[in-house]
Parts: sequence; C-alpha cells; structure tokens
Amino acid sequence: MKKLLVLIFALVVSLSFACTDIVVGKAASTDGSVITSHTCDGCYDSRIQIVPAADHAEGEMAPVWEWIVYADRRPLEKLGEIPQVPHTYKYFNVAYPFMNEHQVIIGETTIGGRRETMNSEEAIMTIEQLEVFALQRAKTAREAIKIMGELAEKYGYRESCYLGECLTVTDPNEAWVFEIFGVGPLWTRDSGKPGAVWAAQRVPDDHITCVPNMSRIAEIDPDSPDFMVSENYISTAVELGLYDPESGEPFVWREVYGGVKNAGMGSRVRLWRVYSTLAPSKNWDPYDAPDYPFSIKPERKVSFQDVISLFRDTYKGTQFDMTEDPDWYVESRDGWVKSPLATPQVDGTWRALLDITYYRPIARYYCSYYFVSQARDWLPNEIGGVLWFGLDNPENSLFVPVYCGITDVPESWKTLDRTKLDWNSAWWSFALVDDLVNQRYGDLKPKLDEVMIPIQNKYFQQQEAIEKAA
Repeated sequence: MKKLLVLIFALVVSLSFACTDIVVGKAASTDGSVITSHTCDGCYDSRIQIVPAADHAEGEMAPVWEWIVYADRRPLEKLGEIPQVPHTYKYFNVAYPFMNEHQVIIGETTIGGRRETMNSEEAIMTIEQLEVFALQRAKTAREAIKIMGELAEKYGYRESCYLGECLTVTDPNEAWVFEIFGVGPLWTRDSGKPGAVWAAQRVPDDHITCVPNMSRIAEIDPDSPDFMVSENYISTAVELGLYDPESGEPFVWREVYGGVKNAGMGSRVRLWRVYSTLAPSKNWDPYDAPDYPFSIKPERKVSFQDVISLFRDTYKGTQFDMTEDPDWYVESRDGWVKSPLATPQVDGTWRALLDITYYRPIARYYCSYYFVSQARDWLPNEIGGVLWFGLDNPENSLFVPVYCGITDVPESWKTLDRTKLDWNSAWWSFALVDDLVNQRYGDLKPKLDEVMIPIQNKYFQQQEAIEKAA
C-alpha cells in the first residue's frame, strides 16, 4: 500500500519536470574521457550560437539577462549588470549554454525542491546566465563552480524553470555536480546575506552518476577537496525552517533543500534505469531511488556510445515499457495482438484515450536538444572537447559531433521558428521524422532504424580519422 501511494503521488509530480544528465568519470570511461550529458526536454531555444572570445575595456559592464532559455521566441530582458572581466572565452550558446574553448562543459537539469527556497524578486542570476559567465571566465570545472557560486551569492539566484537547479560541470580531468537554490522571497541585496545556497560534489574518477530532475547530493563534508559549498548552507536551512540542528538528525542536503523523498516516479525510474544498466548486479529498487548513493562504480567501463544508448532508452523490455500496456492490444482473427500504434512516446492524448500508465522515459518526444560530451586531456582543446549533439527526440534522431574548436555551424542549426514549418531549419527536419514515426511506431520505427543507425555508426567510425587529420 505504501508503494502504491508513493507511485500515485510521484506520477503526478513527475509530469512537470524534464531533463536528464548522466556523468562518467575519466577512470570509469573506456578511453579516459570525462563525460557529461544533457537532454533539454521542453520547448527551449535549440539554436547553436558560437560567441567568440573578446577583450574588454577597463570599467566595462556585462549585462545580466532573463529569458536566455526562450531567446528563439521572446526578447531578452535586462535585469542588471556586473563588472566585466578583461577577457572572455569563446563559448557555445543554446538555451542552457554548454561548452567553452577550454573544454569546460556543462549539462543542466531542474531539481525543484522545497518551496521555501523560492527566489526574491531582487535576485537576478538565472542558472543559464550563471552558465554564460562561468563559460566566459573559467578554464576548469572548479573555477566555473566558484564563479557561479560567488555571483549567485552576491546578486541572488533567480529561478527560470522551477526552484532549484543542478549543473553537471566537467573539464578534461574532473566531473562535478553543482546544485543551487534560492534563499527565500524576503532576501534583499542590502541585507548583507548570501542570495543563494549551493553545494557541489566531485564525482569520483572511477564512478558514474545520473541527475534526473532530483537532488543527488547527500551529506556534505565542507573540509573535503571533493566538496565545494556556500558558507550559509546550514544557516539558511535553519532560517527557512527546513532544518533543526537540535533534532539530532544529520544534515542531508537532498532532503533538506531538495525534498527528494517527494521525487516523481519519472525521476525515480530514470535513475533506476541508469544505475541498473551500469551496475546490474545490485538489484536496484526504483521506489528507493531517492536513497541511492550519489555515484556508483560501474561494473564495466562506460563509453560515450553507452551514454548515447541510455539517452535513446524507453524502458524496452522492463516493467516500465509503455508499449506493452494492455490497452495497446487489439483482438484479431489470430487472437490478441499489439497494435502498430503502440509507442513509448505517449502524449496526453493517448493517455486520456487509452488510460495508459505513464512512466517518463529518458528519451522524450518533446526534447528540444540533447548532447553527450567528451572532455579529453590528451588532445588539444580544439578537438579534445566534443559534444555529440542532436535535435528533438534522441530516440529517433542523430548525435552529431560538435568540436570545441569550430567557429561556426550550418545556418540550418541556427534557424528555429516553431510556429511554422521551415525546411531550412534542422530542428524541423528531425521533429517531423519523429512525429511521423510515432504515428505508427510499430511499423515505422524499424524502418527508421534501418536508415539512421548505419549513419550514426559511420559518424562514430569517422571520429578517429577526423581527429588525426585535424
């Protein structure tokens, strides 16, 4: 009965969240790459724009913008400005900016959390603006986290999706999970108090982790080099009534701020899928996902192609495979058979029509863009950093290499208007294919894979030759 209640509550909560990040340490990967990744699920700006490095005059100010995530369809609004630095690095801009010229690479996933942490109206630093400043100013993951933490404390963290955010921050040597929350609606700039509370934990080199819209950091050791944390991480929780130091209970970050015990079933099942795939002997229980360890040692080395496979995942062959829902079966002369309409990309219309039990998969039909990255310390930055990037649903789209050293992308990857069909927009091409496949998934998915998988494998096979030639 307890698990049933958890399932009912979690299914409701999970419908509002999106985005999945998978992280692999350099000693856990097959080739020594540090890997992070990101599915940007929802309706966000998926245009790749490369912002060049620049020198700046003394006294110059840098604008602080809101609505970077929706810049494809609404104007940016200036919330303020901060002192500019003398030099800013080249970075790649999308809804959530993801890479700079030094192989600092960032994935994003909203983690929600306790409502008491909602931001003050005086706060101006959204997570995507923090990413911009980090990528413009940092050469390492540690530097990026320090920059974002300091700016958020000084200028206030401002939510742009829902409450707390997580960034998976990597460089050629390290991988980190950075989580940040607001400090409540009463904060003011002149209060003298930090305008954000944040913590970051390093992923051990021989470990992997996954952040599927739920806080993952547990107990914190502020004296360990594997943690970075704001000084107010306990005091703010006490002020907001989230933690009583006299209770004798340990301070568990993901419970105090993240409210992880209320994590949606969509988050639980995604974390279960990643951990059970990469460490299958542990017999993970999906209902216990909020209590899973922060990171685990995989039972075999993990390649970036393995992460891509997980990003295409729809729980096929598991108890959460929505194509096996009994409502997809129809009676025929040969008995009950599965309809070719059965799809794992079940939208609200199908759920309402057939009463299908929904489990939010890693691959979603309304993903804007996604990537799996490699940061490699044995190669020059120009080719050492590469994002295997794609548009729309990762299950039915390609992962295309985007190297750190490029200075431009095709015009079709910079063009996006979701309100009208545009054959000159790459997003529209991939979105239409996915939409068509899901009209008759049972018949069309195999036909798509016959074409798509050989192309994808060709990209993989060409990587070594391309990098040698470069």
